[in-house]
Amino acid sequence: MSDSPLELYPGHWAQRTPDKPAVVLAGSGETVSYAQLDDAARRLANLFRKAGLERGDHVAFCMENRPEYLPIMWGAHYAGLYYTAASSRLTTEELGYIIEDSNSRAFLTSPYKAEAVDGLADQLAALDIRLSVGGKLPGFDDYEDALAAQSDAPLPDRSEGAAMLYSSGTTGRPKGVKPRMGDQPLGTGEALTAMIKGLFGANDQAVYLSPAPLYHSAPLRYCTQFQRVGATVVVMERFDAEEALRTIEQFRVTHSQWVPTMFVRMLKLPEASRARYDVSSLECAIHAAAPCPIGVKEQMLDWWGPVVHEYYAGTEGNGFCYASPQDWLAHKGTVGKPILGELHIVDDDGNEVSVGEEGGVYFGGASASAFEYHNDPEKTAAARMGNGWSTLGDIGKVDADGFLYLTDRKANMIISGGVNIYPQETENVLTVHPKVQDAAVFGVPNEDFGEEVKAVVQPIDISAAGPELERELIAYCREHLADVKCPRSVDFREELPRHPTGKLYKRLLKDEYWKGHETRLL
Repeated sequence: MSDSPLELYPGHWAQRTPDKPAVVLAGSGETVSYAQLDDAARRLANLFRKAGLERGDHVAFCMENRPEYLPIMWGAHYAGLYYTAASSRLTTEELGYIIEDSNSRAFLTSPYKAEAVDGLADQLAALDIRLSVGGKLPGFDDYEDALAAQSDAPLPDRSEGAAMLYSSGTTGRPKGVKPRMGDQPLGTGEALTAMIKGLFGANDQAVYLSPAPLYHSAPLRYCTQFQRVGATVVVMERFDAEEALRTIEQFRVTHSQWVPTMFVRMLKLPEASRARYDVSSLECAIHAAAPCPIGVKEQMLDWWGPVVHEYYAGTEGNGFCYASPQDWLAHKGTVGKPILGELHIVDDDGNEVSVGEEGGVYFGGASASAFEYHNDPEKTAAARMGNGWSTLGDIGKVDADGFLYLTDRKANMIISGGVNIYPQETENVLTVHPKVQDAAVFGVPNEDFGEEVKAVVQPIDISAAGPELERELIAYCREHLADVKCPRSVDFREELPRHPTGKLYKRLLKDEYWKGHETRLL
């Protein structure tokens, strides 16, 4: 069935399949039907409008993965607002900053964040709406009571809203990525809607598994797109490797999205655990957010079959590269070929380099300038060249067939004795070692060379950590990589500081090794 322009939103499916699950919480089994989701979204949109919020105004919400999460997002979307889904891991200071920086007029949270919001009296006092979801909070109105008091009639001027999500803030304050908001009627859909239908076969028969926190860009946006086409979205309250496999089997999941660290954790399960679950329902397992080590992806394809799809893109929406399973097998290590935006690899002077040479990854075309960093014109300008091309800050190269390979982010580059070293390769090698659960590689001070390569490893068995394992891992790297890329030393941790979405907070580790140094040569 081809969608007409105004069918791509939950209200359409509330009319066609009102009792169909729109959201299911994997752990608790709590379910929200399309009729319930649409009803909550309409009432919340009316609440926003009654409080004086108009199209283009801003709201924020911060809570754990819970049944009300996506209905709240859609309520802001129905009202034509910008909305920020804030990380549920934020401290009081970080949360207060985002509420203020985003110019939010409404804030919704849950008792899960009671400790963090307790110190936000000044920021909360300035808001028009404060709602607590799933329990009472001092200074907040009850979400359920507030919705019950609203009309369920659709707003007369419903139009598409937009997410303004914040960068993770691993360096400096996070910045909101603000897309341009048009005036499309609600249900028009967006470019990503067409892409998930065309590339991944998303439709109203799909069951989409989201194993990550919903505040992150890809989980939130892909849940949105799958609900636009009438699919059932299954949300894990938190990621657990074996529980993810059980969920695929239980709900006969057809589509899912992952990050490479999730693949690694599933692959490290005992063979008996991996074999226990039937994952044959999977038609499309999508992954992104970080380059996937070749060995890891080969194992996933051997296990799950040719259903593992990859893309490279950012919250900024300035470009999109895609690799089908067949593309990847023919170009191992690629993150895809551009299907949105023109791909350019440039040197430090902004000149395009030859095929196979490394450089900054930029996108050109209309999508390249379709965003700005909220309240930060300098960062917006720094992400663009004078000709309009824009970057996510990555280093990469393109092969003769036009496929992109990421080397690293500029911020992670190590300069040792004048040699530029990009640690992604080393991390990829360490990650597939049978005794390694997780690994981070970065530069630390060296009196002679400025920096040297350091690895911090989370071993499978922390009791094995020590000089013998350190020597084994260094030797293993030297079997696979040039000596200059290999760690001079390895430290061990019970757990590395990763965001639940899989992003490594490498700066937190780096800071420990750079204490006492006035400058950082990174």
